[in-house]
Amino acid sequence: MRRLFVLLQYLLPQRLLTSAAGALARNEAMAGLLIRLFISRYQVDMNEALDPDPASYRSFNEFFTRHLKAGARPLAKEEDAVLCPADGALSQFGAIGKTLVQAKGVEFSTAALLGANEKLARELQGGRFMTIYLSPRDYHRVHMPLVGKLSRTRYIPGKLFSVNEASTDSIPGLFSRNERLVCEFMWERGHFAVVMVGAMIVAGIRTIWDSPGARQTLEQCFTGKQPILAAGAEMGRFELGSTVILLFPPGTMEFEPGLAPGDRLEMGRKIGRLLPKV
Repeated sequence: MRRLFVLLQYLLPQRLLTSAAGALARNEAMAGLLIRLFISRYQVDMNEALDPDPASYRSFNEFFTRHLKAGARPLAKEEDAVLCPADGALSQFGAIGKTLVQAKGVEFSTAALLGANEKLARELQGGRFMTIYLSPRDYHRVHMPLVGKLSRTRYIPGKLFSVNEASTDSIPGLFSRNERLVCEFMWERGHFAVVMVGAMIVAGIRTIWDSPGARQTLEQCFTGKQPILAAGAEMGRFELGSTVILLFPPGTMEFEPGLAPGDRLEMGRKIGRLLPKV
């Protein structure tokens, strides 16, 4: 079945299916039925939601990108903490080389992930990366792992393969082939990157700096007027789907001991610690 699922992704009209899913997710007439079915199918815990009443959401997208109650995801308090940016499953993590680990025995190009940005790939080489898969039941807003000022974004059009385990195990260069948004942040130790990866039926990747109704542009550079975002602050959201990849520069952080692929993570948890400046 896994092989058939992967094969179908090559054959199916990815963008047509994604556009149809997006239209359905925005449809207000279907919202109540879709939300009830989704909560039942994925056992969504509405007690965590800022508004726990499923009937109060005007569309499936509004429900899917719901806010959580204050305190539902407490932030790690240690000053040296690197925070988990989203709820999800830890897919892979480790050292950044010219390639990154996608799955056991499968790697992909770091520069390709970053939109053929060889300069940034070289700056990050020797650093650390982490890939987090957001399942349908997860909270789908993405937050800052560290304090940082947005310096550049790159929207990279691409395929829309699923990003579940069957796909990451089987489709070469999945994350460097799928549509994605690369967000570069500047902090006192250099640049770090947060990559939001789209997938089949992901209807949109949105950020807090988007203008209402704006389409992603291929590249944007931001001036010094861009606000500094605190660790744990919201930076964006997925309207259905997907995956977040973090990339940190060398000599700046190390991951918490005991982490392993498959671990369940929650936004705000400490996933690593900053190393002392040398």
